[in-house]
Amino acid sequence: MQYDFNRIEKDWQKYWAENQTFKASNTSTKPKYYVLDMFPYPSGAGLHVGHPLGYIASDIYARYKRHKGFNVLHPQGYDSFGLPAEQYAIQTGQHPAITTETNIKTYRRQLDQIGFSFDWSREVRTSNPEYYKWTQWIFIQLFESYYCNDDNKAKAIEELISIFSSEGNTNVNVACDDGIEIFSAEDWNSFSTEKQQEILLKYRLTYLAETEVNWCPALGTVLANDEIVNGVSERGGHTVVRKKMTQWSMRISAYAERLLQGLDTIDWTDALKETQRNWIGKSVGASVTFNVNGHEDTIEVFTTRPDTIFGVSFMTLAPEHELVSKITTPEQKEAVNAYIEKTAKRSERDRMADVKTISGVFTGAFAEHPFTKEPIQIWIGDYVLASYGTGAVMAVPCGDQRDYDFAKHFGIDIPIIFEGVDISEEAFTGKDNVKITNSDFLNGMNYKRATKRAIYELEQLGQGEGKTNYRLRDAVFSRQRYWGEPFPVYYVNGMPQMIAAEHLPIQLPEVEKYLPTEEGEPPLGRAEVWAWDTNLNTVVTNDKVNNETVFPLELNTMPGWAGSSWYFFRYMEEAANRDGVFASKDALDYWENVDLYIGGAEHATGHLLYSRFWVKLLKDRGFVNVDEPFKKLINQGMILGTSAFVYEALFDEKSLNIYLSSNLIDGQNYITSESSKWTELTGIYKSRGLSEEDFSKVTHRLIHCDVSFVNASDELNTEAFKNWRAEYTDAEFIKEENGIFKVKREVEKMSKSKYNVVNPDNIVKDYGADSLRLYEMFLGPLEQYKPWNTAGITGVHNFLKKLWKLYVGENGLKVNTTAPTKDNLKTLHKTIKKVQEDIENFSFNTSVSTFMIAVNELTAQKCTSKAILEPLLILISPYAPHIAEELYSKLGNTGSISTVAFPEFNASHLVESSKNYPISFNGKMRFTLELPMDLSKDDIEKAVMAHEKTIAQLDGRTPKKIIVVPGKIVNIVG
Repeated sequence: MQYDFNRIEKDWQKYWAENQTFKASNTSTKPKYYVLDMFPYPSGAGLHVGHPLGYIASDIYARYKRHKGFNVLHPQGYDSFGLPAEQYAIQTGQHPAITTETNIKTYRRQLDQIGFSFDWSREVRTSNPEYYKWTQWIFIQLFESYYCNDDNKAKAIEELISIFSSEGNTNVNVACDDGIEIFSAEDWNSFSTEKQQEILLKYRLTYLAETEVNWCPALGTVLANDEIVNGVSERGGHTVVRKKMTQWSMRISAYAERLLQGLDTIDWTDALKETQRNWIGKSVGASVTFNVNGHEDTIEVFTTRPDTIFGVSFMTLAPEHELVSKITTPEQKEAVNAYIEKTAKRSERDRMADVKTISGVFTGAFAEHPFTKEPIQIWIGDYVLASYGTGAVMAVPCGDQRDYDFAKHFGIDIPIIFEGVDISEEAFTGKDNVKITNSDFLNGMNYKRATKRAIYELEQLGQGEGKTNYRLRDAVFSRQRYWGEPFPVYYVNGMPQMIAAEHLPIQLPEVEKYLPTEEGEPPLGRAEVWAWDTNLNTVVTNDKVNNETVFPLELNTMPGWAGSSWYFFRYMEEAANRDGVFASKDALDYWENVDLYIGGAEHATGHLLYSRFWVKLLKDRGFVNVDEPFKKLINQGMILGTSAFVYEALFDEKSLNIYLSSNLIDGQNYITSESSKWTELTGIYKSRGLSEEDFSKVTHRLIHCDVSFVNASDELNTEAFKNWRAEYTDAEFIKEENGIFKVKREVEKMSKSKYNVVNPDNIVKDYGADSLRLYEMFLGPLEQYKPWNTAGITGVHNFLKKLWKLYVGENGLKVNTTAPTKDNLKTLHKTIKKVQEDIENFSFNTSVSTFMIAVNELTAQKCTSKAILEPLLILISPYAPHIAEELYSKLGNTGSISTVAFPEFNASHLVESSKNYPISFNGKMRFTLELPMDLSKDDIEKAVMAHEKTIAQLDGRTPKKIIVVPGKIVNIVG
């Protein structure tokens, strides 16, 4: 009776679906446990074997928790809005909803065949109107909220309006824009409605503002910092420039301190927490105001080193700083404008990372030092960012390396303000054990005293104060694209108004094309029906906008992170109860938050930060009862692909369509002018029109080839390569003497673009889902990166066949009611102990080894006892659920193994009652003797000396010495 994994896996997947085996209950009396994966974006390429890694880990843990008696919620869905679907729509004209639906069907089929214990009844798709209705609703809550610094929480905007009407804004301590005018209650009450709305926008937690953004002309949209890699868009590799646009923003900066403090309450890795701490970037220092000579304007800077104020020899503004155009002198205007244009083509990340390039331009303007009143040159430089701090720095070259390099490069003075410090080669960046000098009233002070005194003196001048600053900037929330959540916003006289919640969702309209309009408006500007009638409370045609009750709707859509910032709450509500609520109070009270979240570390400063922000807002406003969304978070590593490369010959940087086996270029059969291969190669060169003089000018480069053309010995199927693409049809291959063509191998990210993707469909077909699950765990620790090697899966597949044979023989089931032996029980209970420890420590790779050892031992013991083999199946079932279900059923059980109690560990079965002593003579072991563990040293000696083998070894001699170490060895000397 063979192990028919294809039939077994299909049967049990069907059983789970029909019986809703993994459907969670919101009214269970069991303790709850919520396991969540970062849900996938359903791309057209489908899953490769790297994608399921985290899902398999979370599934093992979810199944384990069910065995331990928990009511487990393990849902799944799709982050189905996004730029790739829109780009495909632009190329093909097909609606993104159609391609998204097609992709989802592929993902669902692939996920199901791997045997995940998902509760599909709670599926969410961010692009479904029934879902994004509530994303729009949350946006409205943000708009209708402000952040009170005194109470350290968000409150309803009506409360702020009430304060303004009775007191004005003189005494309010709230998060808001800079430079807000002071007004009294009388002023407020006299303002027009539009003026009041304009002021309130400066306080709301989501607001409209002119913002410096990453604009990608090719994609026609704004990109977040984490969507840009090496200065180009992550999607497509397009150029990104900085430009100012009126955008919706989220006032996440109001939550900076709470986001920092919250990290101390959650079980995340130190590395992940540190990433968020660095991104939030808390700094304690001072705000300093510099007057600009000849202008009424001032420049505000934030510095963590106010003690170095007398070391300032110039100032640097970000090229985008709003004052640059105002203060630049006519003589410097051309150079400044050229520099600004050049800088706009570099992303902020590039500018931050590039510490080697020194560039900048003098504006021609001067600032006034607050204490010495000396003029200070004002420069612009791209190492200063408009989005960080105030977009301006007071440059202290003797105490900051970038300022030092800038000053050296442009010949600017470097005043020395640290006593006894050598700055001839580099800046002095320390602050301890050194005194201040050349600094007037700060002379002789250390860092701490000088900092306090400098802040005091600045406050006396009215040109500074102590301040805590955060690097975290407000998040730009607008995207100039089609396939995203529409804003629930219409405009009256240019001021945004929210559409009432009862009229949501505002659904995406049909458009002719998915590109921006010819006038530069986002794609929604093409919609014929895209205006709001306040009388009908519905969307109407654009040509009615001039009616007094019809107003234009917002043309931008929300970013991809909008729907993913709250989806974990939607899963809490059973699908049948979702009408009229994003999640009911009962569901929120029961599930609270996610107990275990597994996903990629790349989301540390995007999704994870924004989710935490939204949850805190919802908690403040009374909609949820938790302050953090994810209690424990694990970042799985990445399964890497083993790419295949061929050497391509080039002349004058153009392909000759000649390809050489890797051993001929950098291997043991390196081709030389003396080798027979040289004649073959030069003959082909000549056929390509090259002269003998040209031979030495031929170069080689590595190009990817599809790994499916390569066998386990790294040999290329050259005919498959030639048929791959039209340009390779006439390719010629220089093979080795034995007629083979070897590729070069490298391990890198698994990606469709690198042609190294392994499709899980093929693995499941050839080896089964259980083999795939075990192999992905067996590759190494969950958090590490590890290379995929399909050949390696045969090991775990053979293990499953051996497991099957332990239970089933040629004549059927071998398991019976025979009483277990001592060795049987020992094997089982050491396996229970190890597997439970491994799962709770997320060390899944070592569990697989433990299973292999257990099966080998039980096979050697010829174990057929149901008392041993049934609990063994429960241990294995989280990892290989299909075979476990099948064998559990063959043992006469009904229903699923998935909720059967996890076996209890009994330590008594691991206690050794005897010891097999090695008996040595003059240090050489001659035989072994099993003795009870509780024998004394003298008793051990008596037993050994009385043994017939000892008597034979001594042959009548009296030993000089007998060494006995109880529980270890016996050595007879002499």
